[in-house]
Amino acid sequence: MIEDWHWQLAHTLGARDLGFDPAALPFPFRVTPYYASLIRWEDPADPLRRQVCPDPRELEPERDPRFTADPFGETGPAAIAPGIKQRFPDRVLAMVSLACSTYCRHCTRRGLLASARAATLESLLAVLAERPGVREVLLSGGDPLLLEDDALLRWVDALAALPQLDAIRLCTRTPVVLPMRWTETLVARLARSKRLWVQTQFNHPRELTPRAIQAIDLLVEHGIPVSNQSVLLRGVNDEPAVMAELCAKLQRHRIRPYYLFECDPIAGIDHFRTDPAVAPELRDYLLNHLGGLACPRVVRDIPRAPHKCDV
Repeated sequence: MIEDWHWQLAHTLGARDLGFDPAALPFPFRVTPYYASLIRWEDPADPLRRQVCPDPRELEPERDPRFTADPFGETGPAAIAPGIKQRFPDRVLAMVSLACSTYCRHCTRRGLLASARAATLESLLAVLAERPGVREVLLSGGDPLLLEDDALLRWVDALAALPQLDAIRLCTRTPVVLPMRWTETLVARLARSKRLWVQTQFNHPRELTPRAIQAIDLLVEHGIPVSNQSVLLRGVNDEPAVMAELCAKLQRHRIRPYYLFECDPIAGIDHFRTDPAVAPELRDYLLNHLGGLACPRVVRDIPRAPHKCDV
């Protein structure tokens, strides 16, 4: 496998590579050669394949009017500046990149990225100056790790210099789909901030490959905490034994199993939703089979709620 992350981006598979018509897709298809190499392409039900390959059910009419492209008001009340969102009093999210190396079919922003605008550092600093109660900034997108090193460090260093901030969260799926992005040089530079947390999304045990673990080890050994937010996906990780294996493996490699989210009320992903009984059953199974450090909070994100809600 080619280790250069620029090579990986230059050789991502697109819709036509797999026989899809890009114009017929409601959301772009893109997958890195690395992640594509993990997929069992002969199996249409492969849990890794399901996460990235288009499904005809994405085009079916929504059964619930609450399932929309923007249930959290990111283009409305939560938008406080271009590319900058605030849903909770002590946190602000900045979309610093509008691209991903691999597009997940269950993406929360699948209906928003095409028309979104990226944040600027200057506008984010102005927002923070007006909101002294903000103590965390989430750098998101898209994926912020698609920025070049110097561009990413410009954001991190400027934010780390603000006394009001306790944490800068890098929200990225690159440990899963593009682990070679995490180089010794980049991680050493990021670690100097002493404020950084990496928040990622492993959804299946097979994603924790030796190469992914190598990237995680690099982060942890430089003192950067890593937490995981899995999404509960039908046919991917809704079996108790699969989720228990994932959580145990995350703990073994010093990744905190932070959240297990039910699917957000996003249009086009109804085929990923589980029966309402599944999430609490999984929660109880994990509590009965794993120690507390390996058990994520099982939650749903509800529009206009003041916090994440336990199932």
